[in-house]
Amino acid sequence: MLGKGVVGGGGGTKAPKPSFVSYVRPEEIHTNEKEVTEKEVTLHLLPGEQLLCEASTVLKCVQEDSCQRGIYGRLVCTDFKIAFLGDDESALDNDETQFKNKVIGENDITLHCVDQIYGVFDEKKKTLFGQLKKYPEKLIIHCKDLRVFHFCLRYTKEEEVKRIVSGIIHHTQAPKLLKRLFLFSYATAAQNHTATDPKNHAVMFDTLQDWCWELERTKGNMKYKAVSVNEGYKVCERLPAYFVVPTPLPEEDVPRFQGHGIPIWCWSCHSGCALLKMSALPKEQDDGILQIQKNFLDGIYKTIHRPPYETVKTEDLSSNFLSLQEIQTAYSKFKQLFLIDNSTEFWDTDIKWFSLLESSSWLDIIRRCLKKAIEIIECLEAQNMNVLLLEENASDLCCLVSSLVQVMMDPHCRTRFGFQSLVQKEWIVGGHCFLDRCNHLRQSDKEEHQRQLSLPLTQSKSSPKRGFFREETDHLIKNLLGKRISKLINSSEELQDNFREFYDSWRSKPPNYHGLLLPHIEGPEIKVWAQRYLRWIPEAQILGGGRVATLSKLLEMMEEVQRLQEKIEERHHSQEALQAEAASLLRTSARLSSLFPFALLQRHSSKPVLPTSGWKALGDEEDLAKREDEFVDLGDV
Repeated sequence: MLGKGVVGGGGGTKAPKPSFVSYVRPEEIHTNEKEVTEKEVTLHLLPGEQLLCEASTVLKCVQEDSCQRGIYGRLVCTDFKIAFLGDDESALDNDETQFKNKVIGENDITLHCVDQIYGVFDEKKKTLFGQLKKYPEKLIIHCKDLRVFHFCLRYTKEEEVKRIVSGIIHHTQAPKLLKRLFLFSYATAAQNHTATDPKNHAVMFDTLQDWCWELERTKGNMKYKAVSVNEGYKVCERLPAYFVVPTPLPEEDVPRFQGHGIPIWCWSCHSGCALLKMSALPKEQDDGILQIQKNFLDGIYKTIHRPPYETVKTEDLSSNFLSLQEIQTAYSKFKQLFLIDNSTEFWDTDIKWFSLLESSSWLDIIRRCLKKAIEIIECLEAQNMNVLLLEENASDLCCLVSSLVQVMMDPHCRTRFGFQSLVQKEWIVGGHCFLDRCNHLRQSDKEEHQRQLSLPLTQSKSSPKRGFFREETDHLIKNLLGKRISKLINSSEELQDNFREFYDSWRSKPPNYHGLLLPHIEGPEIKVWAQRYLRWIPEAQILGGGRVATLSKLLEMMEEVQRLQEKIEERHHSQEALQAEAASLLRTSARLSSLFPFALLQRHSSKPVLPTSGWKALGDEEDLAKREDEFVDLGDV
């Protein structure tokens, strides 16, 4: 009985209020409570993870309107995550064939994944923060991965409610010291597994040998070399301890501007071309310093641009691409479409779903990132050019674009260990500011999408907004009106034709899953991940359903349309029969109503309305308004 409980009404969109009141608490249902608690799910802790607080008899609610159905269990908080342990999940734990995450369970929330915490007081929802004077009867947690959890605390002991609510608020929202982060205790407690073969484990890129192995794997060791000039981070903390630079580059140039202006190798193509990234030199007003920087960059540029044997194309992501504020604003709008507490609220937004989704610009940002990666691939693959990504610190958009390029071009990066190595190389060792971007230390009281502290001081202006289907329209205009007019429409995209030709050429061939793989980038192809985000639609939540679930729903809709068509045809036939009957009545003696055609026709009565004697009294000069309606023969009409 404690496994799944029902308290209240059913799960319709507007379920009636519960009419049954139980005065028996759930823990009093079973007299043999000890036998039930023995079947509780065991809490799995990672090395170094510690249990901080817990509460029993918590109801994890099904997210439906006016419904309190759900699963009873324990709600626990550790120094790494919030976890719900349902009383009926023991059977799932014994299922070895079930595919599941070995670190984070379905009902687990890492502390850094918590976005907002709300409490329900007398059916009113309020944001929770700081010390509470009154504790809620229901806890709602919004996650950064757009999940929403509802926990009913009505049947939990008051002392346990205080401990679990205060513990969750403190450990997810209070400012922290760096050494208090869980990763340090995990690193200390976890065993250090070392493997000799890089193909069978994720490469950490924390040694010179790891970089040499990656150079050899990508055939980039002929033109590039691994250096240890920043060993111990004596040059710059932003740069990794070991990294790869062009072979002609003198190592003494690296510390000259603290690593700025140095082309750092990311990956080499099979053609010998390479993808590189560079952090921009600091902006100076002094003409003498500007001349020194120019001379320095000219010398650096010659190490990667030696025509006709080797050429380079520079992609300035700080000025010609997205800004971080633009991405942050779009994400904030996008997540509001999914951080919804009940299905009624979800379906209320269905009327304006597409307009809200379009106005968020999130799907367009995804599309522009994919398109930018394909443009770089076209330079590497078709034009045999090196590509240099330029950004202020080369640690935000450079990480994103470089990762996309490697996933599309390198089949090794699409394997489990290869993808882990890619994240380690481009994001962790590459210097992405996870601590600031994710606000892990909770140093700001403001909500994260309103913060500006973590964003770079110098921000480029956001690029002009383009419609979601604009570029497909541009391509069509170029085909219809010719290049001369298309230059007037969009003269800034000089490489649009080369990109489109390369992309269409690849799409016309059968895909090689062990080679280059390009995504669909047309507007209608960029969709919301239904199984991840549309949790209010049951068909979209079928595990592994995918296209099968979509096809099944389409078949149901087709059957419904067919049934409606049959009903329409039946009504059409019945209307034809009524019209035929009406026509036959009109052909006989019928009288037009004064409300024709809005009222039915009046049948002529064989009995006169006025007596026969009355007709004789009516003369030819009688008032026409007093005359009876004339009989009309509609047979010839």
